[in-house]
Amino acid sequence: MEKVCCFTGHRIMPDKNIILPALRSEIERHIAQENVVRFLCGGAIGFDMLAAEVVLSLKQVYNIKLCLFLPCKNQDEIWNQNYKKRYRYILENADEVKYFSDGYYDGCMRERNIRMVDQSDYCIAYLVSSFGGTYFTVNYALQQNKKTVNIANLL
Repeated sequence: MEKVCCFTGHRIMPDKNIILPALRSEIERHIAQENVVRFLCGGAIGFDMLAAEVVLSLKQVYNIKLCLFLPCKNQDEIWNQNYKKRYRYILENADEVKYFSDGYYDGCMRERNIRMVDQSDYCIAYLVSSFGGTYFTVNYALQQNKKTVNIANLL
């Protein structure tokens, strides 16, 4: 049976070079030891984008898939050009893209996060605060008995 892992994390992070080695290592561990072949990502600025980019780079080595679970079709509407460029690259190279709404509404990101967790066996997170969407998602994953790793604890 195909194993699935989702990502959740903060938009604001320290320098990505601090997180990147631990994130890459944890993704590779999930591939090698847990037989994960599908990775679900919400596509937001910050940890989501970084995780998606790592999965895309690892597709050159492993037979894995990146599946984007996006809250709405206009998620990148107010992003700067750098973020929009990265987002387009991720969209163009993802194996699957699911939108949960045509436009943003209050609660669409929470709904997206719940659906990602519900369809996953594992969760890789970057959580450093005790409030917000990432905190909710990690707690929801734990309540659903999903094996969850917090990259912040590995740094």
